[in-house]
Amino acid sequence: MTEAQTNFRFETDADGIALATWDMPGRSMNVITMAVMDELEAIVDAVVADAGIKGCVVTSGKPNFSGGADLTMLQGLGAEYERLKAAEGEEAAMRHFFEASRRLSLVFRKLETCGKPFAAAVQGLCLGGAFELALSCHHRVLADDDKTRVGLPEIKVGLFPGGGGTQRVARLMQTGDALQMLFKGEQIRPLAARNMGLAHEVAPAAEIVERAKAWIRDGGSAVAPWDVPKFKAPSGKVYSPAGMMIWPPANAIYRRETHDNYPAAKAILASVYEGLQLPMDLGLRVESRYFAHILRTKEAQAMIRTLFISMGEINKGARRPKDVEPSKIGKVGVVGAGFMGAGIAYVTAQAGMEVVLIDRDQAAADAGKAHCHKLITGQINRGKAKTADRDALLARITATPDYAALGDCDLVVEAVFEDPAVKAEVIGKVEAALPAHAIFASNTSTLPISGLAKVSKRPEQFVGIHFFSPVEKMLLVEVIRGTQTGDRAVATALDYVRAIKKTGIVVNDARGFFANRCVLAYVKEGHKMLMEGVPPAMIENAGRMAGMPVGPLSLNDEVALDLGLKILKATEAHLGEAAIDPDQKRLLTEMVENRGRLGRKNKRGFYDYPEGGQKKLWPGLSDIQPNRLDPDDVDVTELKHRFLVAQALEAARTVQEGVITDPREADVGSILGFGFAPFTGGALSYIDFMGAAAFVELARALESKHGPRFTPPDNLLQMAGNGGRFYDALKRAA
Repeated sequence: MTEAQTNFRFETDADGIALATWDMPGRSMNVITMAVMDELEAIVDAVVADAGIKGCVVTSGKPNFSGGADLTMLQGLGAEYERLKAAEGEEAAMRHFFEASRRLSLVFRKLETCGKPFAAAVQGLCLGGAFELALSCHHRVLADDDKTRVGLPEIKVGLFPGGGGTQRVARLMQTGDALQMLFKGEQIRPLAARNMGLAHEVAPAAEIVERAKAWIRDGGSAVAPWDVPKFKAPSGKVYSPAGMMIWPPANAIYRRETHDNYPAAKAILASVYEGLQLPMDLGLRVESRYFAHILRTKEAQAMIRTLFISMGEINKGARRPKDVEPSKIGKVGVVGAGFMGAGIAYVTAQAGMEVVLIDRDQAAADAGKAHCHKLITGQINRGKAKTADRDALLARITATPDYAALGDCDLVVEAVFEDPAVKAEVIGKVEAALPAHAIFASNTSTLPISGLAKVSKRPEQFVGIHFFSPVEKMLLVEVIRGTQTGDRAVATALDYVRAIKKTGIVVNDARGFFANRCVLAYVKEGHKMLMEGVPPAMIENAGRMAGMPVGPLSLNDEVALDLGLKILKATEAHLGEAAIDPDQKRLLTEMVENRGRLGRKNKRGFYDYPEGGQKKLWPGLSDIQPNRLDPDDVDVTELKHRFLVAQALEAARTVQEGVITDPREADVGSILGFGFAPFTGGALSYIDFMGAAAFVELARALESKHGPRFTPPDNLLQMAGNGGRFYDALKRAA
C-alpha cells in the first residue's frame, strides 16, 4: 500500500495473501470511526489493484475484534444535519445525512463485490458494525473460546443494524430465526453462530488466521451467496405460502413485545420484509433509508445518550471522587446470609474476592452458602460455568457466625433485617472486629444512612450500598452518601460495585433514596387505579404498554405486599397520616391482613400462582374494588401517562431535593433499577425530550383530575418557563 495506515497493519505473505490487522492506537477496543472506514476502503482498493494479492484476511490485534461503531460519531451526524438544515435547507441536510449514514454499508458492499476473496478471523467480541464487517467477508472463522461472541445488539440502544446486517442475516438464516436474532440483539457463542449459518468455521484461537488464509489459498470464492444468479433465500419468497406463515405472526409478535414503542424494531421488520423482495443492492438501500430515519428519532437519541454514552461514563468513574486512590479490595464481609446477603456473597466471590458470610449461627450461614451453590449450579446447567468454577467460587466463601473473622476485611456489607435496632446491634459487632482502614456499608432499601450512621464510631467510613433483588441479575447498585460519609468510603463503594460488574450511581441520603421512590410511585398508581374501579387486567396491560417490564400489580407481588404495607405503616408512624395514601393503605390492609395474600412468596397476591401453571390475576380482586368501571369508558392513553408521569415527577423531585445531582445517574438508574420505559432514555430524559413546558401541561391536566400527587415541583415550573432541560447543567460543566 502506498498510503500509511493508522488503524490497520497491512502485510502480504509469500503466497500472496494479505493480512489486515485492525489495531487502533491508544484504545483498548477497536471501534468503527470515519477514519477506520476510509482506511478499510483503501485496503479494499489496494487488494484489488495488486495483481499479486490473491485475497485478504481481516483480523484484530487486540483481545477483542471490535465492539462496533462509535455511537458518538452517529450522534455527530445528527448535529451536522441540524447545522446544514439551518444553513442550506432540509432537503440538502437530509441528502447529506442519508449519504453519510450509509457510508459504512457502501464500504462493506464494496468489499463484498470487489472480486477478490476476503475472510474474517474473529477472536473476542465482534458486535454491531464489526460483525456486519465480518458478514460482508466471504468466509468467517471464529475462535473457539469462552470470550468470543458475535452479534448485532444495536436494538438495545434504539438502533438497528445499518451496515447490511438486516439483509445479510435474513439471507443466511430462516426468516423467523433472523428476525428473532435481530430483535433480541443477543451475543452468540462461536459454535452456535456456526450452527446458525453465521460463521463457516470454528477453530482454536491460535489457528484462526491460518485457517482463513488456507481458505483463500484453496480457492475460496469471492462471490457472496446472494450474488450468485438464481439465489434463493432460506425461507423462500415473501409472497408465498411459506412466507405467509411467517409475516403475519411476526407482525403480531412485534406488537406484543414492543407495543409500538420502539421505532427501530419496526424498522427491522420493514427492512427485512421489503429487502427480501429486492436484489441485494436495492435491499441495502432500503435498509439505509430506514437507518437514516431511525438515527433521527428521539427514541434512538435518548437511548444512545443514556444506555451507551452516560452508562459508559458512569462505569468509567465519572462520579467517583477524583482525589482518592483506587481501592484494593481483596476480602469482603457480608453480614446476613438470607436471600439478599447470599446473593451479595455470590457476586462478590464470582468477581474473585474472598468472602466472609456471617449469620446468627452456623446453620444460617451455611444456608446462605448453599444458596450460592444453587446459583452457580444453575449456571453450570445452562452451560455458562464449569464444575471447577463452582469449586473455586465456593472455596472463596467462608460461612461462619464468628464476627472475629471480619478482622482482615477491606469492606463489610450489612444485609440484615430492615429494622434500625437490629442494624445498630450489627454495626456495633462489626466495627468491633473491623481493621482501621475498612469501610462499612449498609444494604438498606429505605432507611436513611445518616440515621443508621449515628451509632457508628467512624461515620466518615460508613456508606450505603443498595442492591436490587435478585442481586445476581440486577445491574444497578445505589451508593448512598450520608451526611458524614467521606469521599474514600464513596470511592471504595464504587470500586467494589465496578469490580462485581455492576453499575453504581451516587445518591445523597433520603428516605427511599432514588429508585425506590420512583418505583413505589408506579406501584401506588396501580393501586389507585384498582381502587378507582379500573379492571385489573387493563391496569397491567397499560403498564406494559407504557413501556414498563411488568404491570404494577405483578411487580408488587414480586416485592411482597406485606413489605409494602410495612413501609406504609413505618412512613405513617414517622411522618404522620398525611404522608400516606389512605386508599393504598386500605387496599394493602385488606389484601394482607384480611385475605392473607402476601404476593408470590405465599403464591397468593394480586395474582394466583398455581403449582406448575402460569400465574393468573386473582378473580377476587373485583370483590374488593369499591366500584367497577366499564372498560370502554377508561382512557388507556391516560393510564399510560399516569404511570410514566408519576415516576418522572418523583425523579424531578429527587433532583430538586438534591438526592440526585447528575441527570445521567437518574436516567441510567431508572432503566437499570426498575425498568423505566427504556425507549424514553430514562425518567429525566422522558421530560427533557418532551420539553418541560409540554410535560408540565400534561402533569397539570392529570393533577386537575387525580390530585396533588401530579403537582409539578418548582424546578420543573422554572424549566417550563425558561426552556431549560435537566442536561443543561452537564453541558455547562463540559
